[in-house]
Amino acid sequence: MENRKKVAFYTLGCKLNFSETSTIARNFQDEGFDRVDFEEVADMYVINTCSVTENADKQFKQIVKKAMKLNDKAFVAAVGCYAQLKPEELAAVDGVDLVLGATEKFKITDYITDLSKNDMGEIHSCEIEEADFYVGSYSIGDRTRAFLKVQDGCDYKCTYCTIPLARGISRSDALENVLKNASDISKQGIKEIVLTGVNIGDYGKGEFGNKKHEHTFLDLVKALDEVEGIERLRISSIEPNLLKNETIDFVSKSRTFVPHFHIPLQSGSNEILGKMKRRYQREIYTDRVENIRQVMPHACIGVDVIVGFPGETEEHFLETYNFLNEMDISYLHVFTYSERDNTEAATMEDVVPMNVRNKRSKMLRGLSVKKRRAFYENQLGSNRTVLFESENKEGYIHGFTENYVKVKTPWNPELINTLHEINLTKIDEDGSVRMEFLVVAV
Repeated sequence: MENRKKVAFYTLGCKLNFSETSTIARNFQDEGFDRVDFEEVADMYVINTCSVTENADKQFKQIVKKAMKLNDKAFVAAVGCYAQLKPEELAAVDGVDLVLGATEKFKITDYITDLSKNDMGEIHSCEIEEADFYVGSYSIGDRTRAFLKVQDGCDYKCTYCTIPLARGISRSDALENVLKNASDISKQGIKEIVLTGVNIGDYGKGEFGNKKHEHTFLDLVKALDEVEGIERLRISSIEPNLLKNETIDFVSKSRTFVPHFHIPLQSGSNEILGKMKRRYQREIYTDRVENIRQVMPHACIGVDVIVGFPGETEEHFLETYNFLNEMDISYLHVFTYSERDNTEAATMEDVVPMNVRNKRSKMLRGLSVKKRRAFYENQLGSNRTVLFESENKEGYIHGFTENYVKVKTPWNPELINTLHEINLTKIDEDGSVRMEFLVVAV
């Protein structure tokens, strides 16, 4: 088996990107490559890019530099969202040989004839209208959970977002294929599956984005709940207008779905939500949170929020702050608005100065700390189930309860990827929760 080529991967951005990198990596392995860690010397480095994170181009350049330092003769390919939106920009980076857009990334091995360096990055990127077929994927991260992609693309036209430009129309995997992937994952001893996609509540639009919903998101959830061998299923981010009350009710009684929801809000001001072209008003958001609390009082509810959107006055911001402060939620993911080329918001007036955006972001991050603390305090004394992760952090092993409380206990490698009944006892100074085993760990 001499002379097998080595390939390494680096993923920027979301869970969906991680699941797709894993699929691309498996394709390479099928073609006779050995996958190695990105810190190692490889014959080829593949970087899966993101258009959402700030400084995406700067990050990308640093990663290319790192690869070139490891092996200056290595072949470097850029794929993913940023590669679709700004292919010329990435191709011009020193050391880059190949740039593949949204439809080409899954066929990357077809584009590699040999691994000799190019003088200039070669670009293969489609018109985004052509990104209309679906490629299923899943990733197995730290051995304890997997990200399972069920949907791709988005038909929404939020004024700040480039994802429809980077990933195309909304389209879904066939239900039987999702179930097959879920079953394959469970056979590998993985205890938790996180459902992922760009707009997963829109699940059911056909593989080619045809508008007929063959199945709904609720059908998907019900079918997955029946899959043998899966201990836990987690819904990642889902739009409030697409999180139906029937789904909330089903999750509350489900065998495997855990009481954890992540629901993007973006703004607590209806006026700003209108400018963002979000498909709901804050009243719907309140309704969803209240319904979750009614049937799952102990559920964890995470919120995405954007600060500093054009036209966001101090009053609008305080409306958001007070709305979130009064609501029974568990934590926030705070994004500072940043302009994106070819989006409607980038041309809007009343731009909020950067220092004001940063100040607002800091205030909401402070609120998030307070909310998480209150949520954890509320959980003390309760009995939960924890799934332990695989990392040894300063002599402790960490894990998450079904309702996403982060717990810690002294390191014991035998606990990795095991589920245990525990009682939550106290909050540690690092913010995680101490626990006691209800049944002595074997």
